[in-house]
Amino acid sequence: MRAEGGRFVVAGGSRLRAWGRAFGGLMLVLAALTGCAGPYQYYEGTGIHDATATEVAGGWENVEGTRVVLHKEGTALLEKLDGQGFDFEDGWRLSGRGTWELTDDDGGQVVRLALTARTRWESRSPVTVTDTSTPEPPSTYSWSFSVDRDSHDALKLFFFYGDPDIGNTYVMTRTTGS
Repeated sequence: MRAEGGRFVVAGGSRLRAWGRAFGGLMLVLAALTGCAGPYQYYEGTGIHDATATEVAGGWENVEGTRVVLHKEGTALLEKLDGQGFDFEDGWRLSGRGTWELTDDDGGQVVRLALTARTRWESRSPVTVTDTSTPEPPSTYSWSFSVDRDSHDALKLFFFYGDPDIGNTYVMTRTTGS
C-alpha cells in the first residue's frame, strides 16, 4: 500500500482483480460441471408406499432372459441377474439362491435382494479362456430394486445400471401367469 495524492493505493490492485476474475470463472466452471449430474444421482425414489410383501412375491423377468422368483417366506431364486450400477459394465450374470425383503423409506419401497449362494455365472458377451478383461464375479451380491407401478397399477421392479449420468434402468416385470 502506498499514498498517492492523499489516497492510499493498493499495489498490484489490477493483479488482485485478475485473480478475482479467474477465481470467479473457476467457480462458474465447477457449478456447470456439477449441474451435469445424471438423474440417478438425484433419484429420490418412486414414492410408492402401498405394495405388500405378498404382492411382491412371485416370478419376475426382464427382456434379457433374467428370471427371479421371490418366495413368500423371504427366500429367492435368481437366474442370469446382471450387476447393479457400474458393476453392470463387468458383464457377468449371476444365478443362485438368496434372500429378499421389502423395505420402505421416505422415497418409497425397495426390494433388497441378496445372493447368498451362487450356483453359476455367465458373461453377457462371449469370453475366451485367455480373456482377462472380465473380472471374476462375486460369490455373493446385493441388489436394491425400486418398487413402482405401471399405468395399469401393476408392480414393476427396477434398478439403475451403468453410468449414472445416463439413467439406464433394468426393469423386471411379472412372469406370465404370476
